[in-house]
Amino acid sequence: MIKFGITGSIASGKTTASRILSKRCGPLFSADKVVKELYQSKKFKILINKKFNLKNNNQLKDSIKKFVIKKKTNLKKIEKIIHPLVRKKMRAFTLKNKNKEMLFYEIPLLIESKLTKLFNVIIFIRSKKQIRIRRFKKKNGNKRLFNFLNNQQMSDKKKIKFCDHVIVNDGNLKFLKKKLLNIIKNYE
Repeated sequence: MIKFGITGSIASGKTTASRILSKRCGPLFSADKVVKELYQSKKFKILINKKFNLKNNNQLKDSIKKFVIKKKTNLKKIEKIIHPLVRKKMRAFTLKNKNKEMLFYEIPLLIESKLTKLFNVIIFIRSKKQIRIRRFKKKNGNKRLFNFLNNQQMSDKKKIKFCDHVIVNDGNLKFLKKKLLNIIKNYE
């Protein structure tokens, strides 16, 4: 089994790249998808509201965004709760798919979370900041939140040192797909 870690900075195109690879080559674990599911879980909402005394259970994600932007250290507090839950799901995914030839893991903070040793191959998706801001805004994000989250991440230059492959995702979808599939050919 070959485990591929797919990472990159915020709004670089990790999800698109991951879906392309998974559709053709094997199952996909998405850390973002797991986090999204957590936010919909009643048990998680209760835990977060209790721990951080947040109001408005129906708009928990918005409350957390405000909480995190208000004070830098709040992000680390939230991550201490979320990251172990995501890792638990990741282990279950790996176990469930242990007989597959290739597994794909889309993990935004793969390098920052020191998870590199868990993967055989790490693919870094890179994109210019202006393009990433535009993509983030298209998904109902704002520039202030983008800058805050982007500044919490390690720089692309530092992250690339931990990666086996770097794909620049400033072009079109066809170009991205071609680059990704050329990488995978090396492992088939």
